[in-house]
Amino acid sequence: MFKISTPVLPSFNEAETIKFYTEKLGFTYRTNHQGYLIFNRDGINIHLWPCADPAEAKNAGCYIYVTDIDEIYTEYKALSLIHPNGDLRLMPWGIKQFAVVDNNGNIFYLAEYRANDV
Repeated sequence: MFKISTPVLPSFNEAETIKFYTEKLGFTYRTNHQGYLIFNRDGINIHLWPCADPAEAKNAGCYIYVTDIDEIYTEYKALSLIHPNGDLRLMPWGIKQFAVVDNNGNIFYLAEYRANDV
């Protein structure tokens, strides 16, 4: 019955976050409601709420399931966005994933189910 989920993550600087999400992550900026930012890419929405405490992002993150993970990995690696401990790899639970950290410190695991591995 569930169909889609939208992560809601902390943001510390509106202008820097808009620039990072559009120029680095390739998301489209949709709107800003008093610091509450909304972006989307390929049907995936991400919301960010204004936050003054940087410690919030150290505990925030999400999985984003994708197709063509190798292509996205190549795109983000060329921009030096891959987390130092988040290189592309096949996980024991049957997904191929890598990690990216945004300008606020939120971690994203980009993952693809591997039909032959699940």
